[in-house]
Amino acid sequence: MRPADPFIGREILGGQFQILQKIGTGGMGSVYKAAQPEMNRMVAIKILHPKLAARKDLVSRFRREARAMSQLTHPNTVKVFMYGELEDDGSLYIVMEFLEGRNLNQTVRKGGPLPPDRAIPVLVQCCGALHEAHQMGIVHRDLKPENIFLSEQRGIKDYPKVLDFGLAKVTERQMRPGSVILTQEGMVFGTPEFMSPEQAQGKNLDARSDIYSLAVILYEVLTGKLPFNAKTPMEYIQKHVMEQPILLNQRVPGKTFPPGLEAAINKAIAKKPDDRFQTAEEFAEALKPYAHATVDSTPQPPPGSMPMASAPQISAPQHSVPDTAPMAAMSGPGIGLLIGVAAACLALGIIIAIVVMKLVIQ
Repeated sequence: MRPADPFIGREILGGQFQILQKIGTGGMGSVYKAAQPEMNRMVAIKILHPKLAARKDLVSRFRREARAMSQLTHPNTVKVFMYGELEDDGSLYIVMEFLEGRNLNQTVRKGGPLPPDRAIPVLVQCCGALHEAHQMGIVHRDLKPENIFLSEQRGIKDYPKVLDFGLAKVTERQMRPGSVILTQEGMVFGTPEFMSPEQAQGKNLDARSDIYSLAVILYEVLTGKLPFNAKTPMEYIQKHVMEQPILLNQRVPGKTFPPGLEAAINKAIAKKPDDRFQTAEEFAEALKPYAHATVDSTPQPPPGSMPMASAPQISAPQHSVPDTAPMAAMSGPGIGLLIGVAAACLALGIIIAIVVMKLVIQ
């Protein structure tokens, strides 16, 4: 029998909040639903596991997430009300708005792929949230369907909120004195299925890496499948670096999308950052014309050609919990060799330093 959670039922921060129940947990901490009586509202409180308090890298990551999110004011970014240390035991916490609904991964798994007229407005709003972050020098680096939460707000049913800036990269002007630098050249952070090629190679990232990840999310939301057929995280990393994605209109037999939409996604997931949309705002503008598009479910093989046999299909990745673990850091000779060979096929003399995979939950 598991021991009772010591936080449930507890009043914290001078009695401002009463923790009611646990709503999520991961390797780094747990998220609780709590009441704030004076404000007549519910909040979500993320608390870092006390046993990790001695890990300077994780403490720095937790603080970085809190600082980054507290500076963002876009309506499609989850709101942070306060953060700090609990007065009695020093546990780190973040108090955020409480959301009811499902994340994008759960939505697609439950109801199947979304039509363009439902998916595109969601992604356009996410572009707005990311554009604000990028302008402030913050790159998310771990965009995936679990980190886009859909709730009903302001009369809008699919009102998205971008979550989890725990792996965010910040510019020097965002760093505080004494901050621990969590990444360096040659290290890989993120979730393999949604990594940009430069992220998979451990290169320095900018806003265009987030644009790539967001386009992969849109691709999966529209088709229920990722742009590559792969079975392991390392296969996904290799294909992001080496292979061209399966075209949107070839991914699901019998389902085609407007050519302009396919072109916009292709541009956003170009291998070279210079070939993509340069800002999230540009990507949003390219998507807006297709916000009311429909899907043609009639197979349309190219003129004069025989219908091709359908490629082996894979299901959307089954993630364990909404608080899904990214691949935090990878090292090791075997993995480094695999990715080094892959990258060499793209550009002679490039050897990718990739380190041993290790799951770290936000």
